Amino acid sequence: MNYIEKINHLLKPSVNLTNLAIDLFAGCGGLSLGFEAQGFQTYGFEMDADCCATYNKNLKGNCTKITLSSETELPPANVIIGGPPCQPFSVGGKQKGLKDSRDGFPIFINAVARLQPEIWLFENVRGLLYRNKWYLDEITQALQSLGYIIEVKLLNAVDFGVPQNRQRVIVIGHKGELKFPQVLDKKVTVGEALGEMAFHAPPESKFLTPNMDKYVAKYEKASSCKQPRDLYLDKPARTLTCRNISAPTGDMHRIKLPDGRRRRLLLREAARLQSFPDWFEFVGKETSCFNQIGNAVPPLFAFHLAGSIRSYLESRKRFSPEEISQKIMPVQLSLPF
Repeated sequence: MNYIEKINHLLKPSVNLTNLAIDLFAGCGGLSLGFEAQGFQTYGFEMDADCCATYNKNLKGNCTKITLSSETELPPANVIIGGPPCQPFSVGGKQKGLKDSRDGFPIFINAVARLQPEIWLFENVRGLLYRNKWYLDEITQALQSLGYIIEVKLLNAVDFGVPQNRQRVIVIGHKGELKFPQVLDKKVTVGEALGEMAFHAPPESKFLTPNMDKYVAKYEKASSCKQPRDLYLDKPARTLTCRNISAPTGDMHRIKLPDGRRRRLLLREAARLQSFPDWFEFVGKETSCFNQIGNAVPPLFAFHLAGSIRSYLESRKRFSPEEISQKIMPVQLSLPF
């Protein structure tokens, strides 16, 4: 079974969905899709209309269009997942931390406090571990006070079958023993993900003009790139972002065709590099769809994380509050050094 066949089959929502996982700041449903494929029932909350429509079009669970607040009514759930937006990381939001009204983490923490799920998970950018470590400390201290053992890992989606180098901070809170997913031996390449698509130029293709080629060359020289930042079919892709897949920037993802021309990624190609199945349909204009893809948690990455959470729930081994109090300090942090 090749990569395309694998994601098309593996990521279909399970027939029998059991434990409810509510997905806060759900986006287009990448995280929820991985959880549904592992047998979880999902319920998403998302403020963007196109994202919400995409979620509802493809998943078994429902997504409510809403701007979340600490007063938002939430259903009882064993699992809370999400990718809270974090404005304090920007220069404009500097150092406000949990007091910043634009930040999603207070809402996530409030949801955990109200629902007391058996386990919760959030995903965020790698900067949370480095330049913004001070803020991660604020978040984990607030969540530890609710009686959870917290584990923090910097994981790369490429180690879990996604054809893309994408480092993300994964933080999980639980009250028992948790095993993170095992790293896979084989890395999937761009060529395996795109297949014959990489060698063709459909009518909707957007090619780099001579002026754009000059701009890209100038960008790469200024960035001290050792080789052109084209997609290489024998390697995984660079990290996909909204900016480098939806706009003609110097850092854009592009494919060099056999005839020497270079074209930007097609929507379906970007989706495959994020491990979205071919049957997954995005709602909205092209820019909106690219943004949904760039912001998403790769569903195949989510599938492996959901497998660990499913195993945790099935194990039923839990620690007493006294045992947890002995384990919660310091936060168990793992970096890939």
